[in-house]
Amino acid sequence: MSTSAHPRLVLAGNVIADLVIEVPALPERGGDVIGTRTELTAGGGFNTLVAARRLGAEAVFAGLHGTGPYGDLVRASLAAESVETMLPVREDGDTSFCVALVDAGGERTFVTSFGVDAQLTQAELAVVTGKLRPDDMVQISGYGLVTPVNGPLLSRFAAQLPPSLTVCFDPAPLVADIPAEILDPVLARTDWLSCNAREGRLLTGHDDPRKAVAALRERLAPGAGILLRADKDGCWLAAPGEDPVHVPGFVVDAVDSNGAGDAHVGAFLALVGRGLDPLSAARGANASAAYAVSRRGPATAPDLAQLIAFLGDDPLATRLSV
Repeated sequence: MSTSAHPRLVLAGNVIADLVIEVPALPERGGDVIGTRTELTAGGGFNTLVAARRLGAEAVFAGLHGTGPYGDLVRASLAAESVETMLPVREDGDTSFCVALVDAGGERTFVTSFGVDAQLTQAELAVVTGKLRPDDMVQISGYGLVTPVNGPLLSRFAAQLPPSLTVCFDPAPLVADIPAEILDPVLARTDWLSCNAREGRLLTGHDDPRKAVAALRERLAPGAGILLRADKDGCWLAAPGEDPVHVPGFVVDAVDSNGAGDAHVGAFLALVGRGLDPLSAARGANASAAYAVSRRGPATAPDLAQLIAFLGDDPLATRLSV
């Protein structure tokens, strides 16, 4: 794992366009519903990069971006957040997009259509490998592993990363569709696994978070850590070599949960990169996610000053102020 005080976060995944539509409720099959608000924004791994960047981490997008309105949106959004791109523009198609339906309770339902970023090549991955630094944190998503072209390439890429790099894996909602021969090598190389309760159940068959964490540990290499996100209830943390502990969440009025998981993992990695212990970083990640869901929009993670203000008199705020 990385030992640098300030490692760089490199996303070897997808930054896509999100078409977010707020609806009173999801329509029945074959039905229709009138949206109350519509917004087109950058999404996917963008939210993870932004959450980390706003807390002071250097963030780099190492995925593909295409030619067209969605690719233009992605590049402009990354530039606005001072996130670098590692690969040049692909000119044979546009970037992926996702329709995100957000119901009155703040829950989100996704439909994704992949674009040129699902057509990764070995030559492009070789460029990424050549530009990695020895202490980088590399974020990999299950969205990349589920596609037939990218999956095998990213699986081999992750498995071959040197031990000095920290690999963080987020299985994503489609984890059950990832073939075992693609998923298992990534799990074996993962240093930090971050998933939500549903993804933990799909990976292990367990609804109980303690049992899910225990089963996940059996699929990971010795010394790996686990974050199992539990929405408003915070998360379960299994730091390397330690028993799982529940890290309570923060009570807020949630108005939009879109991107909350990405805000959580991005904040956690940034705070670990600042030198915080995993338990403190997990608490900071819970606060970042709570802050994000109390605001509308996908990339609503706080910057450092906003996170400190949100924490109030919590001792973690004092630590972050130093």
